[in-house]
Amino acid sequence: VNLARAIEALRSLGYLTVALEGEAELELAAALGGKRPVALALGAEGKGLRPAVAEACEERARIPISPTMESLNVSVAAAIALYEAARTG
Repeated sequence: VNLARAIEALRSLGYLTVALEGEAELELAAALGGKRPVALALGAEGKGLRPAVAEACEERARIPISPTMESLNVSVAAAIALYEAARTG
């Protein structure tokens, strides 16, 4: 099963699906506000998410970082996103 189809299946089960993208306008904390279970999609370092995967998600969100930082390592981004999901859920 490809990832976009898996995301569609999660959406049909009531999950909020969030694509993490550095250039997204919405901050992650704002995207997570709610009582639904959450599924996060993170892309490869450098390339990011494939367009079809990001489009399958309900929300696109970013982790706010200092303007002096270019980006986060994907494992660090995953840890921050999981923490934020647990904190707000």
